[in-house]
Amino acid sequence: MTGSTLAVAKGRRARKDDDMALFTLLRPAFAGLRRAGLVLGGLGLAVALAAGPVQAQGQPLSPEQRKAVTDLIRETLLKNPELIQEALVELERRNQVAQAEAQRSAVASEKANLVDPATSIIAANPQGDVTLIEFMDYNCGFCKRALDDVRALAKDDPKLRVVIKDFPILGPDSVEASRVAIAVKNQLQGQKYWDFHNKLMATKGRINGAKALEIAKEAGADVERARKDMDAPATRAAIESTVALGDRLGLTGTPAFIIGDEVVFGAVGAAALKEKIEAVRKCGKATCSG
Repeated sequence: MTGSTLAVAKGRRARKDDDMALFTLLRPAFAGLRRAGLVLGGLGLAVALAAGPVQAQGQPLSPEQRKAVTDLIRETLLKNPELIQEALVELERRNQVAQAEAQRSAVASEKANLVDPATSIIAANPQGDVTLIEFMDYNCGFCKRALDDVRALAKDDPKLRVVIKDFPILGPDSVEASRVAIAVKNQLQGQKYWDFHNKLMATKGRINGAKALEIAKEAGADVERARKDMDAPATRAAIESTVALGDRLGLTGTPAFIIGDEVVFGAVGAAALKEKIEAVRKCGKATCSG
């Protein structure tokens, strides 16, 4: 694995972030176009459905009849605009269901990779019966917001195993910080590593390699060894592997939590995560049916 390969991976991720930022900026316009497209598509479909029975009998609609049907549908939508909103809500619901199903399938197929020791760090309670996996970036504001939630859950629930996956998607500084963090796990384990991780996450401002090494030294790590290990091929391979895994899981941001068979996006709060954890213990899935 070469430095150029990692650079390509970082560049690809950076471009994806730029695309996401542009999409967010243009989202209102996209929403308007989608609504307009739905209205036009709905009109066309309704006309086709209305014309179907007649055409099936060998009597296609005349231009006057087609116009009458179109006018009727238009009038119905204008009098009942909530129908458009209901259709959009249903479309979004179906998209979310499809995404969730695809992610559940991916989580099942990637089960071993999610806890691979070469690319993961067991940060708390290694003997836990339920595993909380967090894909995180040391420069992610929402990851920092979720830090207290994860710490509280790990402290209050000694049977909750916490696994950290370095997923540096926010630029070169994040990649440097992750390289240091992965290197430090060669020296610090258990509570010592958990303390290092928490202090690094709690640090204000931009975190880069130099800052991460500074905190590693405070945690008792040999900085010179860490410098050497952070440039090792295995360290680079671990980051590339996790980035590829995140792509296969459909992860588009951080934090992203894997609990049972589900992906949970964002800093949703300790209560929401705890509910999923308890569900896994109860029925083996993050959401129990019935």
